[in-house]
Amino acid sequence: VISGLCLSRAFLRVTKQYLPHVARLCLISTFLEDGIRMWFQWSEQRDYIEATWSCGFFLATGFVLLNLIGQIGGCVLVLSRNCVQYACFGLFGIIALQVSEQHVCLSNLALGGGLLLLLAESRSEGKSMFAGVPSMGQSSPKQYMQLGGRVLLVLMFMTLLHFDSSFFSILQNMVGTALIVLVAVGFKTKLAALTLVLWLLAINIYFNAFWTVPAYKPMHDYLKYDFFQTLSVIGGLLLLVALGPGGVSMDEKKKEW
Repeated sequence: VISGLCLSRAFLRVTKQYLPHVARLCLISTFLEDGIRMWFQWSEQRDYIEATWSCGFFLATGFVLLNLIGQIGGCVLVLSRNCVQYACFGLFGIIALQVSEQHVCLSNLALGGGLLLLLAESRSEGKSMFAGVPSMGQSSPKQYMQLGGRVLLVLMFMTLLHFDSSFFSILQNMVGTALIVLVAVGFKTKLAALTLVLWLLAINIYFNAFWTVPAYKPMHDYLKYDFFQTLSVIGGLLLLVALGPGGVSMDEKKKEW
């Protein structure tokens, strides 16, 4: 544990300046990829929505246009750090539209957790759209957003737990569950989040290697979607590594003991 803490501190010292930028880029990657895909596959996306929802040509066109503008525009605002709060709410709306189009899954919730962390990071104490909201004790709405973001982020890892009797699966479940709990409660958060980043990155490259599948096969798009969804969750975890767990966490409470 001590050596791990030393490594994580050394990693943070080296990457301190550009890690938040890499985290934001990874976080919005799934929106950016989807927006670009809608731009180049405009007619296919429109026809799919029209056939699936039976909503007519104009409503299907409006839905695709709303997704395209919302995702590309939101990504540009996040990367340029302009109106980030409004961009986050717009991207929350995109997630809600995609959920209504498909179904609620843990990756959508985890992606929402990453956006919550980004929203908390962009929120300044002096000037906030939440000004006037009463706080509980010494906590602020920003700290509760960080707590909610941490909890939602780790939901995706529930899908990686496999319940069988093999030694490797048992070991993976034990280590994974421990890391999930550490991030959720905010204890040794940066080390736990960095470990989850490395674990999820290895799994993503191994299992979602869409570049190895020909583009004309349906599996290519399926793996590509999963790859960028997972990359966005990695971005949320990197944001957690860069900025810490926030006030509602055991790491913060330890400072008062």
